[in-house]
Parts: sequence; structure tokens; C-alpha cells
Amino acid sequence: MTVTDAAPTQRLTDAFARGRAENRALLMPFLVCGHPDPDTFVAVARAAASAGADLFEIGIPFSDPIMDGPVIAAASNEVLARGQRFADALSLIERVTSDTGVPVLAMTYYNLLFHRGLERTARDLASAGACGTIVPDLSVEDSVEWRAACASTGIAPVFIASQTSPPQRLRALADASRGFVYAASLLGVTGLRSSLSDRARTLVDDLRAVTQLPVAVGIGVSNAEQAKTAAQYADGVIVGSAIVDAVSTAQDPATAVAALVAELRVACARV
Repeated sequence: MTVTDAAPTQRLTDAFARGRAENRALLMPFLVCGHPDPDTFVAVARAAASAGADLFEIGIPFSDPIMDGPVIAAASNEVLARGQRFADALSLIERVTSDTGVPVLAMTYYNLLFHRGLERTARDLASAGACGTIVPDLSVEDSVEWRAACASTGIAPVFIASQTSPPQRLRALADASRGFVYAASLLGVTGLRSSLSDRARTLVDDLRAVTQLPVAVGIGVSNAEQAKTAAQYADGVIVGSAIVDAVSTAQDPATAVAALVAELRVACARV
């Protein structure tokens, strides 16, 4: 795949524009790259795409995942124990983007990017078909070199805003992001939750006051009811642990994820 201009980021922009035109939030399932095994991972992605996934967030496993809760961390550890390398993850992302046509955002940690080289990693992610990246342990203040690497390949750096961020920091996070801004619905790591934080909507409203970019809500969206709530005020809904748990526990992960994604997709329609 040849990277030209800002085409990858434009795919994100186009996806959110379609969501607005259809009066719904985009559904953004999170998958652990290579989990539970490479072929099943690709089959799950295909099934999720057929069931209505708009964007994929694909986590590239790392040994010290500070943002990942127990479900996602366990899945990542399984993949790492099997010996999957970064290059293997790139190949799997390329398979998913080629097979599904669904835009992909790669989520990983800065140590991996730095170790491989920022420009090389950005170029390789773009060549694999990724439209953007989420790097939870990279602060916006320390991100200048990574953002430059992303700009040179056209992929979108996406930053995570939290409920404790003051207005000036929300503006800095939004100004550094491309494609959309990620709003964390609660403080802490990812995981299954019984309810969606009431402060999620306030955070989205605060972000809308400082940016024109779309805002996607993630961390703690665990079921269709919560997705429906978030979809009324957010441009995208990210569902992670519930998807990964279905992959981990179902006898037929692809079928289980397809059923969950179909339910979530319906919930993302605005009423």
C-alpha cells in the first residue's frame, strides 16, 4: 500500500461524516491484535465488519499496558506468550484492512514506537492500512516528534481526554488530535462496568466547546444500553472489554462478536 498525502486521516473524517448523515454514532469495537490466534482474530474482524462495525481500534499487545484492565490485559498476555512480534501485528492489521475495508486505529504504547523508531513505525502502520493511532502513555506535551511522524505519513494521532482535564488541557489535546478526540467516560483502566458515568456527557460537552473534531466515548461502555446512552451525545462509541470478553469466552468467537456488534450497532442510532 502506498501512502499519499492525508488519505488515511481522511478515511476517519469520511466515516464520521457518514455517521452524521445517518444520524447515529459510529460503532468502534476494540480488538486485541492476534487474539485468540491470528486466523480467529481476522475471522472475528470480518464478522464484526459484516455486523456493522464502522471503525476498529486494534490493540497491539505490550508487556506493561497501563490503560488496560484485566480482560484486555489477559488477552494481550496470551498473545505475547505465544511470541507475537510487532511485525506480526502489522501483518494482521493489513489483513484486516484488506479483508474488511473498515478503517483501523492502532492502539499501543510509546515504548514500542520509540524502540522501532517513530518515523519507521508511523510509515509501517500507514502501509499496513492503519488510519490513526492511540498511544495512552504519551502525553501531548511529549508528542511533538510522534505527531510529526504521523503527519509525514498521513495517519491521525488521537489523544485521550479525561474528566479531570481542565479546559486549557482539553484544548491542547484536541488541537494535537486528528480525526477525532477520545473521551474517557471514567477514570481508571478499561473494563466491564455496570453503568456509564454521568460525567461522560459533561466531558463531551466540554470538548465540543474547544474543538470542531468529532468526539468518541470509550472506557466503560459495556453493553447496548450504555452504548445507546453515549450515542445520544457522542459521535462515536468505543466498546472494548465486552468485545474481548466475548472473544475469550465464546466457543465460536466470530459468531458471538457478530451478534454483540449487531446489537451495539442498533443501539448507536439516535432517537
